[in-house]
Amino acid sequence: MHSLAARLRTLPPSCGPVRLIGVDGHAGSGKTTFAARLAHALGDAPVLHLDDIASHDELFAWTGRLLTEVIEPLGRGGTAHYAPYDWEARAFTAPRALPPAPVILVEGVGAGRRALRPHLAHLLWMELPREESWDRGRLRDGPRQRAFWAGWVEAERRHFAEDPSRPFADTLVRQGQEGYEVLPGPVRTAGPDQDLTQGDGPSAMC
Repeated sequence: MHSLAARLRTLPPSCGPVRLIGVDGHAGSGKTTFAARLAHALGDAPVLHLDDIASHDELFAWTGRLLTEVIEPLGRGGTAHYAPYDWEARAFTAPRALPPAPVILVEGVGAGRRALRPHLAHLLWMELPREESWDRGRLRDGPRQRAFWAGWVEAERRHFAEDPSRPFADTLVRQGQEGYEVLPGPVRTAGPDQDLTQGDGPSAMC
């Protein structure tokens, strides 16, 4: 984790003075836990959770708000302000400030989407098959969220079919028994004569 953090610190800024690092993967793949540990290794770097940007009405249609409220201010070297969404109250809450920092993690499903990639210094993908990820997510959230998960799975399928992230990941992250394994992503391993696989499932070589 510390060697990964050291590498990320050396990257050139990608959004004004900030190195934005995307942490993407299927729901339930362990993004939040991994991002918290990486943020700690980065000296408590800020983490923007896309669960705070999305809402019941906009599970994935939040690109415009993220660009306007977060990306554009940070790109100017200013402080971003966004209103986190309360999933229980089904309403946005008071605006929260996100000052520019040397590294900021953007964590959540869709962090590597097409509209955000030009602003990312690095994209990490949590390498866990979608069905296994979704099973973990359902177990985590319990039966009370069963109806939500049914809708979410279909929405996530559509999102990644239209706008995949994994083919553009710089790094793949696998959670093991004693930590994380960090591997080169498709962007790093695809040669000039090798097409990127268009999909977010793990390849047959993984």
